Amino acid sequence: MKTFHCDSCGALVFFENVSCVQCGHTLGFLPDIMDLAALEPVQDQQWKSLAAASGGQLYRACGNGRNGSVCNWYVPSDDPEEFCAACRLNAVVPDASVPENHALWHKVEIAKRRLIYTLRQLGLPTEGFPAKMWPRLQFRFLADSPGAAPVLTGHESGVITVNIAEADDAEREKRRAQLHEPQRTLVGHFRHESGHYYWDALITNSPWHERFRFLFGDERADYGDALKAYYVNGPAPDWASRCVSAYASAHPWEDWAETWAHYLQMVNLLETAASFGISLRPGHPSAQTISAEPQKAMLAGVSFDTMLEHWFPLTYALNSLNRSVGLPDLYPYVLTPAAQEKLRFVHDLISQQRQQRSETVPEVSQIVLQQAG
Repeated sequence: MKTFHCDSCGALVFFENVSCVQCGHTLGFLPDIMDLAALEPVQDQQWKSLAAASGGQLYRACGNGRNGSVCNWYVPSDDPEEFCAACRLNAVVPDASVPENHALWHKVEIAKRRLIYTLRQLGLPTEGFPAKMWPRLQFRFLADSPGAAPVLTGHESGVITVNIAEADDAEREKRRAQLHEPQRTLVGHFRHESGHYYWDALITNSPWHERFRFLFGDERADYGDALKAYYVNGPAPDWASRCVSAYASAHPWEDWAETWAHYLQMVNLLETAASFGISLRPGHPSAQTISAEPQKAMLAGVSFDTMLEHWFPLTYALNSLNRSVGLPDLYPYVLTPAAQEKLRFVHDLISQQRQQRSETVPEVSQIVLQQAG
C-alpha cells in the first residue's frame, strides 16, 4: 500500500481515513485515479476532488459510506451505480439490526478494500471473465446464528464467503492458536480466497494448467478427503521443504491459494516500503547481501528474481525490528527453492495477465506507471 497525503495541507493520511486530522478536509479514495483525495462539497451531495489527477471530475460518496459509514470510497458523479467499485461486489452484507455486526462489518470492509486495491494495482479484473464464462467476484459477509451450523469462510463459483467473527480480534486469535497458523489475519483471508477465484479464472483449462500440476500437484485428488486427512493427521511431514505454509500441504488448491496470498502480501509490503522511501544499506562490509532498494522491486515489468533480491533483506530488517521490542517475527516464513518456484509461477501468471489487459484497457497501463512512481 502506497503512502497518501492530504491534497490540501500535505499531511500524511492513511487508506482508511475519512478526514484529515490536520486540516479537517473530507477524504475519500477514488478508484479511477487510485488515490486518497481531499474533497470539498459542491452541491446535491457531490464533491470536488482536490487531487490534480481527477481533472475536475465530481464525485459522490459510496452508498455504504452515506448510509452505513463503512466505506470511504467514492463514485464518479456520472456513474449510475449507487455503490463504489468495491462495495458493488457485495452479494450479502451483515444484518445491520444486530448492534455488534456494524463494527465487525466495518473491519471486514477495510480488509476487502485492501484486497481490491491490490488486485487493481496488479491489473487483475474483478468484473469476471466472459471468454471463460466465469462470473464477477462477489462477497457474502455472514454471522453465525444460534442453533445453526457455523458459517465457513471459503470460495465457491466466484463467491467469497467470510464469517464476520474473523473481524473480532479475540476470536481470530483463538482460532489462530487452535489451527497453529502464525499469521491469521482478516486481509489474509481475503487474499487466500481470492486465489481460489483466480485459479478458476486464469488456470483451469488454460496453457498454465500443466505447469500448475507440475509445481503444485494434481488438483483432481479428492478435495474433501484431503482436508479431512489434514485436520486429522496434520500437515505433510515435508511441507516446510515445498510449501509456504503447513496448510498449503493439504491439497494442490490450498497450496495455490496460500502461495497466491503470500505473493499479494509480498507486493503489499514492498509497495509500502517503496512508498516510504525505505532502503537498506548496512554499514558492515559483510552485510552487503542484505542491502535493498524496495523501489526497484515495484517497477513495471520487474522480474521475480529482482523482487526476491529486495524482499529477503526487507524481511530480515522487519523481523529484527520486531525482536527489538520483544514481539514475534513479523515474517515467520522460510521460502525454500520449491516455494520460490511456486511464487514465481504466480508472478509470471499475473505479469502475463497484466500485459494482456494493458494492451486493451489503457487505465491498467496507467496503474502500473503509478506503481513505478
